[in-house]
Amino acid sequence: MSEGSVTTTAHLSVAMTTTEVTEITSGNGSTSSSRLSVEFYVESTAVVVIGLVGTAANTLILYGLVASKQHKKHVLIVNQNALDLFASFFLVVTYAAKLCDIRLTGSLGYWLCTTVYSDVFIWWGITGSTINLASVTVERYLKVVHPVWSRKKLRGWMIYSAAAFAWVFCITYIAVLVFETTEMIDGNCYVSVIWESEAAKFIHLIWYFMSFYVIILLIIVVGYWRILVVIRRQARVMAGHSAAGSSTGQTQSSRIQTSVIKTMILVSAFFAISQLPYHIFYLIVNVNPNFAFFDVTYYTTLFIAFLYICTNPFIYATKFDPVKQVLLRLIPCRNTCDRANETIELAELPLVQHDMFGSQDTQQTIVLSQVYGENIVR
Repeated sequence: MSEGSVTTTAHLSVAMTTTEVTEITSGNGSTSSSRLSVEFYVESTAVVVIGLVGTAANTLILYGLVASKQHKKHVLIVNQNALDLFASFFLVVTYAAKLCDIRLTGSLGYWLCTTVYSDVFIWWGITGSTINLASVTVERYLKVVHPVWSRKKLRGWMIYSAAAFAWVFCITYIAVLVFETTEMIDGNCYVSVIWESEAAKFIHLIWYFMSFYVIILLIIVVGYWRILVVIRRQARVMAGHSAAGSSTGQTQSSRIQTSVIKTMILVSAFFAISQLPYHIFYLIVNVNPNFAFFDVTYYTTLFIAFLYICTNPFIYATKFDPVKQVLLRLIPCRNTCDRANETIELAELPLVQHDMFGSQDTQQTIVLSQVYGENIVR
């Protein structure tokens, strides 16, 4: 399709594919015009950049979770970042392959059509991340709103099962859907357009929108609303007992718990905002196949949806205190500044009496050895 032209071709029926019937390069060398559009190359390049940033950022967050020893305490949050990392990595692989404009022929062409060009790996990660986000909300809800019940009934195997379910369900659902509704005909890849009937397509449309946006959003809103109510009540109680003093362990645990909740509220809010344009677009083009829109409209909604998995790590890095502290220690200039400040503070300490350590030079040697960890002998 030429740049700026209006799209009126048949649209796909699921969210994990392009809205047009994508014609991949055929065996005789012909290429659909949509593959050559400026919007396609700009959007694909931008998505590759998003994938690279998301891959690097999610890897850092996973490192931070492990280094801060939070990976065993927050299994579902680790799983959330693992799913985002998976999706980010395959954003790079999938859209780099699309930019290469590979010809689809034979059995290899069919498998490329049903895997790479259908974006199936990307949507395994994104759909699994959506399911896992609901699981994190339920886990936080039970631990905060029903702490006694969760300590007695909520077992580790339940948490690990919820993490595994996010992977197993999304892989099974999307694989079956794509392989049942995708065909390669005469070298052209038609992704998720082969439906038994219009009724089946419409039922799936409504089910997908309700299951992966409306219900997920409802769980998030209700869950965190109840959590915030309980936290505010607990804060008032804690304030009443603050005069008597509270243990450092309880304070630290409460701070981490609050940090986790704030982080997940921000992640959930960004999910609601970033996924809304794509879901609305997806509904409109499927309910009204003759709906006319510019290519840039589709690419913009897709770009925003993919941006979600790239920006999540930055929320964890700035709001989740244990991870934030680990990542800050990785910054060389910060470590240098901290060491310099420590040196100044130690240098300003009153000198210990002469008869205790000896000469002033000896005292300065002790200070330097404390700062730099060196055994300085005069």
